[in-house]
This record gives sequence, C-alpha cells and structure tokens, in this order.
Amino acid sequence: MNVRLHEKYKNEIVKKLKDKFKYKNDFEVPKLEKVVINMGVGEAVKDSKKIESASNELAAITGQKPIVTKSKKANASFKLREGMPIGLKVTLRKNKMYEFVDRFVNVALPRVRDFRGVNAKSFDGNGNYALGLKEQYVFPEIEYDNVDSTRGMDIIFVTSAKSDEEAKELLNGFDFPFSK
Repeated sequence: MNVRLHEKYKNEIVKKLKDKFKYKNDFEVPKLEKVVINMGVGEAVKDSKKIESASNELAAITGQKPIVTKSKKANASFKLREGMPIGLKVTLRKNKMYEFVDRFVNVALPRVRDFRGVNAKSFDGNGNYALGLKEQYVFPEIEYDNVDSTRGMDIIFVTSAKSDEEAKELLNGFDFPFSK
C-alpha cells in the first residue's frame, strides 16, 4: 500500500531537488528517514494513571504504541526516583511516517490556535527539523471530553540531508507552512 505523500516524493520532489541541487543520482537526493515524537508526562510522578492516559492518546495520534521513558537519576526536589516513568516516545518510519506527516501538515497544523506558520530556523545544522506543540487537541483523533490534562509534545523530522537548506527544500516539497 503506497501512501499519497510517498508517491508525491517519488514523482515530484525528487525531480525538483535533483534540478535545484544538481544531484547526479536519485540516491543522493535527501529523504525523510523518520519522525520521532516525544511527550513529557511529569504528572506521572504523583499519579501513575497519567502515563497510561497519555500513552493511549499518543497511540491514537501515531497509530503505534509508545515506549515509556524512565528517569535516569533521582531528584529529591521533584520527588523523582531513578527508574520512574516520566515520558513517552514514538519513532515512525516508512508508511506510518508518511501518513503522520500528511495528517500533521494538512489537518493538525491548520487547527493550531493563532497559527502563522512553523519557524524556519528550527533546523539543527545537520538537516533535521524540530518543533513543539503545546497541546494535543490539534489532532482529530483526540476527543476533547476524554482528555484529563493538556500535554505538549516535541516532533523531530529526521532527514538524510547534509545541510539545512536541502532539508528545508525537502520539507517545502511536503508543503510545510514555513513562516516568512
């Protein structure tokens, strides 16, 4: 089963990038390798049921069960012990990744309150792009009535691009709404 965005990448974006950056081979063209979604659940220190509800929400958003991340060090001021669950992480690849990017750009981002585009300077210097969301309500899979608290998430788009300029052109091909 091919995903619409993957077809667009193979048929349109590869040609545009080859023309712009003068690549000789299709394998030189940068591609989206994976999407990593992290969600911190600090309330899980006091209430262990919070991690389960956050896990169900992230699973609904991504279509994949998240991994529970645990604390590496104990911190008495936060009442945190080593090994306590404090966050969730999902890594999407291949078809699930393309489906998520398609839903994120075309459905979720337009639902963000006072949206003026994503920051064009959030590249890390190696061709990867990171952004944060303040609330999970922008995804249509989340029902507002069933959510116990608002949680944000970090979304990292990992590309095979060697520079930020190449990565930005790749994400532009996927119709990312960069702010001017």
